[in-house]
Amino acid sequence: MNTADLGLPVDVPSTALFTDQYELTMLQAALRGGTADRHSVFEVFTRRLPDGRRYGVVAGTGRVLDAVENFRFDAAVLGFLRERGIVDEPTLEWLASYRFSGDIWGYPEGEVYFPGSPILRVEGSFAECVLLETVVLSILNHDSAIAAAASRMSAAAAGRPLIEMGARRTHELAAVASARAAYVGGFATTSDLAAGFRYGIPTVGTSAHAFTLLHDSERDAFRAQVDSLGRGTTLLVDTYDVAEAVRTAVDITGPELGAVRIDSGDLLLVAHRVRQQLDELGATKTKIVVTSDLDEYAIASLAAAPVDAYGVGTQLVTGSGHPTCSMVYKLVARAQSADPKAPLVPVAKKSSGGKTSIGGRKWAARRADADGVAEAEVVGTGPVPDGLADRQLLVELVKGGEVVAREPLDAARERHIAARGALPMSAIQLSRGEPVLPTEYA
Repeated sequence: MNTADLGLPVDVPSTALFTDQYELTMLQAALRGGTADRHSVFEVFTRRLPDGRRYGVVAGTGRVLDAVENFRFDAAVLGFLRERGIVDEPTLEWLASYRFSGDIWGYPEGEVYFPGSPILRVEGSFAECVLLETVVLSILNHDSAIAAAASRMSAAAAGRPLIEMGARRTHELAAVASARAAYVGGFATTSDLAAGFRYGIPTVGTSAHAFTLLHDSERDAFRAQVDSLGRGTTLLVDTYDVAEAVRTAVDITGPELGAVRIDSGDLLLVAHRVRQQLDELGATKTKIVVTSDLDEYAIASLAAAPVDAYGVGTQLVTGSGHPTCSMVYKLVARAQSADPKAPLVPVAKKSSGGKTSIGGRKWAARRADADGVAEAEVVGTGPVPDGLADRQLLVELVKGGEVVAREPLDAARERHIAARGALPMSAIQLSRGEPVLPTEYA
């Protein structure tokens, strides 16, 4: 669900200064030079996936739409720009009435992507499009990195639920965005209440070691928690001796104990021992939750363990070693003049070192084999081949400055599950490899 669905009073602040100074100085020069009104097309893409990754995950699209809507230069912001002498008065006057009035197309949130995929296309005057570069990239690079890590972890979990619990390992606002992206990537719940409030993500949480240490005995701590939260609660059993804690927990709750959490030690060995002990004590339905610096590899290593859910923090909110997607925002086409009828001319940077780009407004489609399994990401600038017309990936997000594609967060989550499921099976292998689909240019 999203904030609008919940009717929550959550406002996004002005995003006008979530930008780099050169975007404003380019604007000033374009206004003075008479090129600011030239129709332009910018695209977001990445030249490569993080080393060893097989696919990327688009996340943050809904936040981008919020950011574009709230890109406003109010009196305080204009005063700051004037005081610092960052731009001249004519530019400040132009910024005072800034509203994005162009069009945005993009891969829908939750979709997968590959090198060269035109993940987002921003179209309008040069002046209004160039200002959005940094805020768009900061959102998509962060959220897509977290979603990609979450996707790998959820694939490794093979249907067992995942809990996002990384708020204490990152910036407080990044934590909320991370929880959102993790949900898109397949996580079931979050411990972060701000994420639950803002985005409607289910929240969970019971107690930490501090609660046990507060009491004179572990029994006293467990009794207090059960009396307050009920027998279905999750008891943390590794503060002292795990076997003794499990016996105490079941003695207090009986077989109705909801779950136990293990946060340290050899998780594979301890989980097996705890499961055997719970079963012997009659708590056959009590679940086992494991935490403790998990990543996708640790989750995969626990596939044979009697684990019912995983809690993941640090590795998730840092992208499991890849905290950015290296997405770029490049001008790919522009009009020859400010005349609305002027034709678009493809443009592209020529550079060595793997930083070249391909000019022209692009479409993208995913070709599938006879069994419906994706076999190639096809990107082109000309007419779309008949066989790909119904497999195009970009959807309209903003039309004439108005957002037209808001959707519940659950829709993005479900889309990702379907998109990942349509890839070759090797996509979810954790071994290092190339992108699971080649990118072909038509």
